[in-house]
Formats: sequence, C-alpha cells, structure tokens
Amino acid sequence: MDEVVRVREGEAAQEALGERLGARLRPGMVVHLLGEIGAGKTTLTRGLLRGLGASTPARSPTYTLVEPHSGSRGPVYHFDLYRLADPEELHFFGAEEYFSSESICILEWAERAGEALPSPDLVIRTEYQGSDRRRVSIRALSEAGRGALLGLA
Repeated sequence: MDEVVRVREGEAAQEALGERLGARLRPGMVVHLLGEIGAGKTTLTRGLLRGLGASTPARSPTYTLVEPHSGSRGPVYHFDLYRLADPEELHFFGAEEYFSSESICILEWAERAGEALPSPDLVIRTEYQGSDRRRVSIRALSEAGRGALLGLA
C-alpha cells in the first residue's frame, strides 16, 4: 500500500490519525506535511509526537524553524519552514545535521526547502473539505514509509 486517504472531522480525529501514524514511525524517517494555512499540519504533528512518545507538546516553531523533542525512539525534530525565504537558509543553521539514522524529522511547509533536504519517506497532504472536515492523504515514497502505512488503513 502506497497511499492512505482519510476524511477527518474535527481536530481530535486528525490528531488521533497522527498519533496512530506516529506510533509506526522509526528512526531515520523523514515526514513532509503539505497543505494550506490552517489545514491541520500542526494538529497532525501533535498526534505524531504523541505517537512517538514525545513528552513536550507540539507548537508551531515558525520563528525558530526547528523544535527538538525527545521521543521514545530517539530525537524528533519538528520543522516549520513557512517563513523560509530561500532554501539556502537551511544550510546557514546546519539543518542537515538534524537528519540522521537516529532521528525522525517532521517538516511542515517542506516544499519551501526545494531539494536542500533529504527525500521524505512519507508525504502527508491536508486539504479543506468543509468547515470542520479535512482530507488527509498519506503517500509512502520509501520502503520505510510503506512499512509505516501497513495496518494504518
């Protein structure tokens, strides 16, 4: 299975989906979150972090670009690239150092990085489907990503 699509109603349902998926992520994985402002990327990230056993809450790291968390399977880095003006900025603060076989990296607005960062294992796209409904599609782009999707549907 390479893709899972869900329509979720409400923040709690979207967060629960993130938690279920987070429990399936493994060190070395990279997750890209795409979607409009307010479509639920940070909500999904809160769930992903909970599923990864992170003890600190997810907040949008818009001004710092990256927020570190300690998960039960190692370090988790939550990037928010919304304010990134140029992918070169990632090199200035050493973003490459966060991506390792021991860490899990979750990137909101990943499309702003261009080709500057490693390819994702999973791409999650959130879209509006009415006032409180979101369409969430999760696509696996690697064997690790496909493994994470097994049993999620």
